[in-house]
Amino acid sequence: MERYANRGGDSGVIGYEIGDDFIRVRFSDGSIYLYTHSSAGANNIEHMKKLARNGQGLNAFINRNVRRAYARKEH
Repeated sequence: MERYANRGGDSGVIGYEIGDDFIRVRFSDGSIYLYTHSSAGANNIEHMKKLARNGQGLNAFINRNVRRAYARKEH
């Protein structure tokens, strides 16, 4: 899992893993959620990948747009 850069300094996201059709996100409480094209929509997932790579805005985007649209909670 890649470390999230957290350029804004206040994110609840600490790590992520990107695949072809998914993003796995680790939050500061240790929980890991899997978001997929099927669960959250391809456009949302591709945008989340960009935010993750840029290290800013991912937590806010999740809270506003895909909070409950995860495929599964993994931890």
